[in-house]
Amino acid sequence: MARRLEGKRVALTGPRRAEELGKLVENMGGTPLYRPAQGTVLLDDVALRNGIVDWVEHPPDWSIFTTGMGLDALFEMAGDMNVAERLQEHLRAGKIAARGYKTVNALKKRELTPIVRDDDGSTEGLIRGLSEHELRGASVLLQLHGDPAPRLVAWLEGQGAQCRQLLPYRHIAPPAEELEQLLSDILAGEVDAVTFTSGPQVRFLMEHAERQGRLADLMKALEGPVLAVAVGKVTAAGLYEAGVPRVLAPKEERMGSMMVELARYYAGEVKPLYGAHHGDEEQQA
Repeated sequence: MARRLEGKRVALTGPRRAEELGKLVENMGGTPLYRPAQGTVLLDDVALRNGIVDWVEHPPDWSIFTTGMGLDALFEMAGDMNVAERLQEHLRAGKIAARGYKTVNALKKRELTPIVRDDDGSTEGLIRGLSEHELRGASVLLQLHGDPAPRLVAWLEGQGAQCRQLLPYRHIAPPAEELEQLLSDILAGEVDAVTFTSGPQVRFLMEHAERQGRLADLMKALEGPVLAVAVGKVTAAGLYEAGVPRVLAPKEERMGSMMVELARYYAGEVKPLYGAHHGDEEQQA
């Protein structure tokens, strides 16, 4: 396993833990290329405060949490506003749904237990859990992190729920020249694989390519020779939705697992999934 990335150039698009991930690539024999596709993550202070006031004054029937980091930011701000206890009481009295083990752990830390959680770390898994409950006429407050979730919102509204959204953080795009460098490297075959650790990285790259009139070229490059690699199912789903034809992702959502999976791919032990069949086809070991 140690040298299975020998001779491979791996673009790292995530700003968080990039150096740590780069060291892992080097230890496995590869060459990391730091190509951030996501800028700073900013706390949207005013929107969060307004959302908390709305939450406390008009508590929803359902509270849906999608990230542990967003949940922590929510409670930290509620504490500053002296309404954390009221928020906690409303959450205990209402129904909670959660996506992701980090979100469940953040709730558990506050002695809150979701009655619905995903079965696989994905939005689809969360929808499967929620589909067992009657949502018509229910008020729902959806906590997101940095990016909207149009599919989840559309599904909730399709069930007859009244949905409000709260994004404690928002992502901003990196400088255009950094996105251009990543796009150029992919199109020129200067990288063998490009890793994504969040949906915004995918979105910012695709939007830049579209502005440059090179989105079709990007998709062709990602069909081969360049491989798109996702940190987990949620990010992989974002790549599929963007039209990326094939994606490699580990079953366990960890950055280290992502690199191990990439090494296994180059060793011929696993294959990527293809967008048209990603719901039905299993990676082959």
